[in-house]
Amino acid sequence: ASVLVFGRDPAKAEAAAAAVRAVPGAGAVMAGSADVRDPTAVRALFARAVEQLGAPDVIVAGAAGNFMAPAVGISPNGFKTVVDIDLLGTYNVFRIGFDVARRPGASFIAITAPQGAMPLPQQVHVCAAKAGVNMVVRVLAMEWGQAGVRVNAISPGPILGTEGVERMAPTAADKAAWAGRTPIRRFGLPADIANMAIFLSSPEGSY
Repeated sequence: ASVLVFGRDPAKAEAAAAAVRAVPGAGAVMAGSADVRDPTAVRALFARAVEQLGAPDVIVAGAAGNFMAPAVGISPNGFKTVVDIDLLGTYNVFRIGFDVARRPGASFIAITAPQGAMPLPQQVHVCAAKAGVNMVVRVLAMEWGQAGVRVNAISPGPILGTEGVERMAPTAADKAAWAGRTPIRRFGLPADIANMAIFLSSPEGSY
């Protein structure tokens, strides 16, 4: 596959792109920089990617922000920032991506979180943002399915080695307690989520 990796931090995007390039048999890999909250920047980057890589078959919206804080401890700007990154960012990537994605057969995947369906204290901003992401996915699946475009969400939960787990469970005791609450008694791995995305993107996930 040819792949575009982008985010706000060019260095992180290039590091991720380098990891993809190292996979045997990888196609062309492009790293880009754009803030998902800025539709003009996203549109310009997508246009450049289409020129270099061709129209996309799969678009994954995975940008997110989070921090632990009670509602009375979150500033209006802090609440807005998380909603803008998670909800507005997902919508921007999907809506702009729809204009350039191949269809029918295109696959759009949003990375959501359990907070979108499960209320958690100190997470009012994330719960609100991810609930919005979940509804955007459902509505777009209904609207765009008529064009043969599939829209799905993956809700990973705690994934080992991610910034989210390090923030939410900073100590070994925290991690052990959190893993113990999962049905399978372990954290998920990035590969677990990647495999689900591959399935949703493939002909095997066509329904």
